[in-house]
Amino acid sequence: MPSSITSTGGDTPRSSPVVAGMLWACLTIAIFSGWFVVTRFSVTRELSLWDVTALRYGIGAIILAPALFRTNKPLPAAQWREGFLYAVLWGAPFVLLVALGLKLTSAAQAASAVPTLMPVCAGMMAWLFLKERPSRIRGLGYLAIVAGLTCMLLFGTTASSAPSAKGVIALLSASAMWSGYTLLFRRSRLTAIQSAALICFWSAVIFVPLYVLFGLSRLALASWQEIALQAFYQGILMSGVAIFSFNRSVTILGPSAATSLVALVPVAALLLGIPVLGEIPSVAECAAMGAVVIGVFLAARPAKPFRAPRPHGTP
Repeated sequence: MPSSITSTGGDTPRSSPVVAGMLWACLTIAIFSGWFVVTRFSVTRELSLWDVTALRYGIGAIILAPALFRTNKPLPAAQWREGFLYAVLWGAPFVLLVALGLKLTSAAQAASAVPTLMPVCAGMMAWLFLKERPSRIRGLGYLAIVAGLTCMLLFGTTASSAPSAKGVIALLSASAMWSGYTLLFRRSRLTAIQSAALICFWSAVIFVPLYVLFGLSRLALASWQEIALQAFYQGILMSGVAIFSFNRSVTILGPSAATSLVALVPVAALLLGIPVLGEIPSVAECAAMGAVVIGVFLAARPAKPFRAPRPHGTP
């Protein structure tokens, strides 16, 4: 494991692990922001949300299988059960909710609701269940984030109408599930790659057979270029790289700071949505994004570097 995480000596500067956590979070933001745009591009055309989910976890399960099965020491049954819970919170159900929200709203609004509410939900859950009361500055950050998101959803418009209530509910539910996963993973003995592999494995085992059995595929209607794009982005970048990088940021920074940084996703997604999807943000949407950015910088301050429990078998 990187020395910035495992070192306990006084020679390692405190800023070193924080910088590493920030870099992992930035990689996550870059991939997630593109994901909202890439996913909406397909679910509003030939492919369905079922196709996107099958490509994400089917390919991800295959690529990450060595992390589960090619080890000298098999994972304990308890960790397989833990991985199943993670798959429920941040696996196929999460993606289906986000894809539904994307279909009913816009890339900018979906990218605002899901990652933006994450730090707020995670902070409130940590306060209620872990007795970790947020600082005054972080609390102000949460208020700014909520205010910005509220303006985004109230004044933002899609290409043809106001945001769908069903779409907003789907996105908010997905955000709460993601926050729950973040808090649980903080205390997990699974490594970042093992967690990503288990999420893909259980999602594929449960979803792909249903996808085939009920004939949900629309892959035959899409071009091979679109399928290749989704296979690469969903199956490799999202299921492998993004989950791993997000897990590393949570391990280093803790859930509150890591989720606060991920709240910057809407800013990147909003900018990407202009050239790719032709979704021009209104003045109110831009102002709302400004409030979100301010809230993120107030909330994304880890109180102290966090060290997660060592995985089983780690010397």
